[in-house]
Amino acid sequence: MKKIQMVDLKSQYEKIKSTVDASIQEVLDTTTYINGPKVHEFQKNLEEYLDVKHVIPCANGTDALQIAMMGLGLQPGDEVITADFTFAATVEVIALLQLTPVLVDVDIVNMNISIDAIKKAITPKTKAIVPVHLFGRAANMEAIMRIANEHNLYVIEDNAQAIGANCKFSDGTKRKAGTIGHVSSTSFFPSKNLGCYGDGGAIFTNDDALAHTIRGIVNHGMYVRYHHDVVGVNSRLDSIQAAVLNAKLPLLDSYNKVRQNAARKYSSAFEGHKNIIAPSICDICDCHVFHQYTLRIIDADRNALMEHLLAKGIPCAIYYPIPLHSQKAYVDSRYKEEDFPVTNQLVKEVISLPMHTELDDEQIKYITESVLEYI
Repeated sequence: MKKIQMVDLKSQYEKIKSTVDASIQEVLDTTTYINGPKVHEFQKNLEEYLDVKHVIPCANGTDALQIAMMGLGLQPGDEVITADFTFAATVEVIALLQLTPVLVDVDIVNMNISIDAIKKAITPKTKAIVPVHLFGRAANMEAIMRIANEHNLYVIEDNAQAIGANCKFSDGTKRKAGTIGHVSSTSFFPSKNLGCYGDGGAIFTNDDALAHTIRGIVNHGMYVRYHHDVVGVNSRLDSIQAAVLNAKLPLLDSYNKVRQNAARKYSSAFEGHKNIIAPSICDICDCHVFHQYTLRIIDADRNALMEHLLAKGIPCAIYYPIPLHSQKAYVDSRYKEEDFPVTNQLVKEVISLPMHTELDDEQIKYITESVLEYI
């Protein structure tokens, strides 16, 4: 059996080596390393894939989220509602812009932001909602957009983990995660479903005026060289990373299908076990593309299970071990522990197993048997 990796980027690269190498070589031959043809080509290809009017590439996913908020013109003190159970980058950029983060609980079933918690958190100072499509599962964007429209709020989708996922609406229509809110951000960190070989990110929007503003922000506030019309930053996707992404984008749907099939095999092995809650898999709308495969361990020692798996050569991880409201940087007297019952439960239960495009049946069998052996 091959050595099990949490993410096996080397094996993935070996299968697409000739395509990736040729794409990178084009950049080296033209020496257009910043804002070169490969960046514009990738931008157009991703716009077509997502069916979104504007993709603005940038340096990384955290920048993408910050720039999206800058583009909306949010002001210091404006309240921004987001999920307590997620990676810190989501709340980090809110705080960096001197906005007021409002952390709320998540749903016990899908681990995404709770619709009821959003409703309870809205005040006259609320200006935006940031749903996170956590672990690759699309949040309930229909309900979130309904709330936003009722209260005249912006919606900024944090789509760092769910590129390619579909959101299905009650009328039967589907739209890609990241194309529904007013603006969205994504990350191309190497381990993502669509990852480059360094850092990279992008912002999506269907709003022409907002796209124009954001295009200036990512490039020092310039639309014409040395004319700085808005306060900007230096955040550009370099051409070599765009070349890698351009080579991998046509494979994204097939990569997501492979992840979904691996998730089915995992969940089938755990089905009916009283101590294991596995993620559900929707065969209708592809709403989960499994950036992570995350179990909940009930009435058993999750931490001991992790030690057991690591001892057997199985990498695993806890995403996330500490709620954002308990992190030293974001502690606030506004937050009460009773406001976060689900998040406080999840941080004690969750464990993520290896998930990537190169998992094979032998590895999945060994992983699932090792989990069941302990539980």
